[in-house]
Amino acid sequence: MNSSDAKKPKPAVNSHIASALRTLDTEAEGVAALVAAMSDGLGAPFVAAIETIRAARGRVIVTGMGKSGHVARKIAATLASTGTPAFFVHAADASHGDLGMITSDDVMLALSWSGETEELKDLINYSRRFRIVLIAITVNVDSTLGKAADIVLALPATREACPHNLAPTTSSLMQLALGDALAIALLESRGFTAIDFGVFHPRGKLGAALKFVGEVMHPGAAVPLIKRGAPMSEAIVEMSAKGFGCVAVIEQTGKLVGVITDGDLRRHMRTDLLQAPVDAVMTASPKTVRPDQLASEALQILNSSKITALIVVEADRPVGIVHFHDLLRAGVA
Repeated sequence: MNSSDAKKPKPAVNSHIASALRTLDTEAEGVAALVAAMSDGLGAPFVAAIETIRAARGRVIVTGMGKSGHVARKIAATLASTGTPAFFVHAADASHGDLGMITSDDVMLALSWSGETEELKDLINYSRRFRIVLIAITVNVDSTLGKAADIVLALPATREACPHNLAPTTSSLMQLALGDALAIALLESRGFTAIDFGVFHPRGKLGAALKFVGEVMHPGAAVPLIKRGAPMSEAIVEMSAKGFGCVAVIEQTGKLVGVITDGDLRRHMRTDLLQAPVDAVMTASPKTVRPDQLASEALQILNSSKITALIVVEADRPVGIVHFHDLLRAGVA
């Protein structure tokens, strides 16, 4: 850099970007305050909330109003999809019949930043009348909601990202983050697995990734097979007929011992290739998968090994074949 370049003024940061950075910084400070609170006064009631929800015979009823209601709806959805039965009850609708959806076996999780949301009063009274455990997420422990609750998850006071300190922004993010923390802690305490997750997500990208190999593979007669000791001419005919770009080499007993791919043919190309035994060309101990493995695992093996197909085995015997294109069609890749 010469002296003239050093004297040139730096371009001003775009005002919209500056605004976005201020928002993100303010919200990050809110999450940081939540992290600090978890190691301080919030930790004990958080553990109590987890244990209470774990012990409940019913469901988690999540409720709120306004922006807190939107966050509550998302928390309910996250809980339900990760092994904790839950649903959202709108605070305003509760007073018009939806209170009947709530039983004494349930746990109520109510969100209100101020703790003074008018529409929550009937829900609070209902929980007290029928001895339904009430967990509050609020910044105001001494509020109507805070005083009525059995467990209070007190959020640290923080400034909204809104320049007027009015629009719920930082507060909504903190509520959402705490709800996610509850859901994941419950998930881990239950030993909820990826297989369990797949039961609740049969559609979309997640559902596809959580399918089993057995659901997407080509079974039985579709598998290209050649017995050990056979000439390469027969292996090439089988490979061409089945169209997967490979052929599995098996013992007389049916046990898989190797695989021959298009790449192997190119590497061993010579005048006597057709007469050579498959044993001289095959790759021994090839990569395989089981029918009960996740399709996403098969995709990971294909990508890491830079291959396009996998033989599916049970007790070391081929029972199917899965190709990269099968994973594409299933939505896994």
